[in-house]
Formats: sequence, structure tokens, C-alpha cells
Amino acid sequence: MPPPECSGGAFVETREQSETVFQGRLLHVRRDLVRLPDGKTATREYILHPGAAIILPVLDDGRVVLVRQYRYPVGLQTLEFPAGKIDAGESSRSTAERELLEETGYRAAQIEFAFAVHPCVGYADERIDFYLATGLTFVGHPGEEGEFLAAEAMPLDALLAEADAGRLTEAKTLLGAYWLARRGSGSGSA
Repeated sequence: MPPPECSGGAFVETREQSETVFQGRLLHVRRDLVRLPDGKTATREYILHPGAAIILPVLDDGRVVLVRQYRYPVGLQTLEFPAGKIDAGESSRSTAERELLEETGYRAAQIEFAFAVHPCVGYADERIDFYLATGLTFVGHPGEEGEFLAAEAMPLDALLAEADAGRLTEAKTLLGAYWLARRGSGSGSA
């Protein structure tokens, strides 16, 4: 039997009950009882996340600016585009501008929205907004207390080579790099 067509609200699940499982500084875990389209019920556990913004900084010579930092959950030093969680009352664009300055010391003359993703739709409501930053000027690296990282610039081709070799595994940076490559940005040489 072929699967039913995916149209309109045919697959909508309706919340019947909801409870907080965990409330932390960053994440809020919920457990809901939902009514399925066929009338049966199921449990859904998921994470509420405030959202995040990532900035894709491209220097005038085409190199991209990234940050190298240690990520405790995976036990790895990663190479990433600057990014961070959206603070209460802050727009995603403001978050991107703030993170660019805090993590790299650069300000951008032009910032434009690129695209958005929901990275983990199976268990979280997080949305990440991607921004392109150009016309970069280094104004100093204020940093953020408790954050240990180093900014570095590299040709986009070198970053893509890291991905091809399996050394770049951080998802939002991979997405940003491939978007830049498709757009034709940041292919300059070191």
C-alpha cells in the first residue's frame, strides 16, 4: 500500500497534555502527549531553544573568517563560523553582529540575511538564521568571559577541503561553507 499523500494538515499532531521535564539556562525540555491523525496518542519529548544566529564573514580578498574552539559535548576542537544563541529581546541580526565582534573582532559594513535552518526537527524547535557579512573592518577583539577561542581567516577552498577530508564536521559551518561556494563567495587565496 503506498503512503498517504502529504498535503495540508493531514499529518498534524495535536497537543493534549504538556509538562516540563527539565528547565536549564539554555535548554527547556518538554514532554507532550499528542493526538495523532489516526486518533491514537503518542508521547513527544523535545527541546525548546531560544534560536541562534550565525554569521558568514567574507574578507575583501575572499577569505572567510572562522573561530577555532573546544566543544565539550563532542570532545573536539572545532573550526566554526561565528555564532551564538539569541538573547531575550534581541533580534537574530543583532546576535550575528554581536557574535562577529565578540568572537573575531570584526565589524561588517554590510550584513544581509542569507537563509534559515531548523537543524534538529526531530527533537528541537531551534531555528538558526544565517547572515552574510562583507566590508569587514578589524576593530579589536573584546572576547567574552569564559570563552576561549581564536579567530582565523582562510580561503573558502581550504575550508571545503577540510570538509572533503572529513575534518570539518560542525553542521552549521558546513552549511555556511557550501552556501558560500554555491553563491561564488570567498574563493580567494590565502
